[in-house]
Amino acid sequence: MTMTGAKEDSNTNAPLILNMTPNEYLKTVLELQKLADDSDEMKELQAHRADVEKLLRNEFATSSPTIRYGGSKAKGTLIKESYDLDIICYFPHDDTAAGGSLEEIYNNVSRALAKKYLVSPKTSALRLKSNDPRTLALDFHIDVVPGRYVDGADGDCFIYQAGAEKQRLKTNLEVHINHVRESGVVDPIKLLKLWKTRRSLQIKQFIWELLIIKLLDGKTSETLAAQLEHVWTEVRDSEDPMSVEDPANPTGNDLSAAVSAAWPSLRGAADATLSTLANSGWQAVFGTTKRLDETARVETLSKAAASASIITKPWAPR
Repeated sequence: MTMTGAKEDSNTNAPLILNMTPNEYLKTVLELQKLADDSDEMKELQAHRADVEKLLRNEFATSSPTIRYGGSKAKGTLIKESYDLDIICYFPHDDTAAGGSLEEIYNNVSRALAKKYLVSPKTSALRLKSNDPRTLALDFHIDVVPGRYVDGADGDCFIYQAGAEKQRLKTNLEVHINHVRESGVVDPIKLLKLWKTRRSLQIKQFIWELLIIKLLDGKTSETLAAQLEHVWTEVRDSEDPMSVEDPANPTGNDLSAAVSAAWPSLRGAADATLSTLANSGWQAVFGTTKRLDETARVETLSKAAASASIITKPWAPR
């Protein structure tokens, strides 16, 4: 489906892209979603990351925690419209100074972070927001995930799980990062992350990534357009929720409930997108390049304004 012909976009008066293949267009979408290391957003994230590490190392000086990037920054799937930063803070398996249990570690890390940030607890992570009265509750897009290594100084780790029966989940950061980075489908993951974000679909990003990787197994050499269409088609045509496994804990982390809960809306969005694509082309799915750029900028500003105007109680779960 080559995009040819020239007409004006009625919403932006921007000329539609001429003589661009779907793959070239999707590459342009990806380029506009890059968050460069020298961008204001990334500089702010990196500054807070440095502050968080300094604060935690001072607080837990005798524990020598491992503090590093996790999530999309480490996996290479970060996009401008969804750029939350995960920072892991894992303690040695035989350390008790940070807490005797995972819950104590979680709470102690939360109290340490509260010296500089407004902290909103999540299931396993601690969301950081501004505690400055001038920007109270401004979301910094940063989640800190405390945990304790199962054995040794790296590898498998237990993280706290609020509300879970055992209140813990076994995981492995390196396995997760490598599973995504070495999948051969990082670009489709980023585009489908953008698609999910734009449509406010309520499926955890890691689960969505696992599903994309599973569906694109053996299709890494196909074009971006073919890969996206394949994922949407498979989701649309599957009445029953598909199964995915956590590569770091396939038997101990049951993801089926989360997939089932998200499946009706995911199928509906996939069906609607394929119809839009068939009737109006790729630009109707992701927008013109001008609109894409403006949407990303407005989305960032809107998130900041919403966070600044709503004072979130620090104990309220997200």
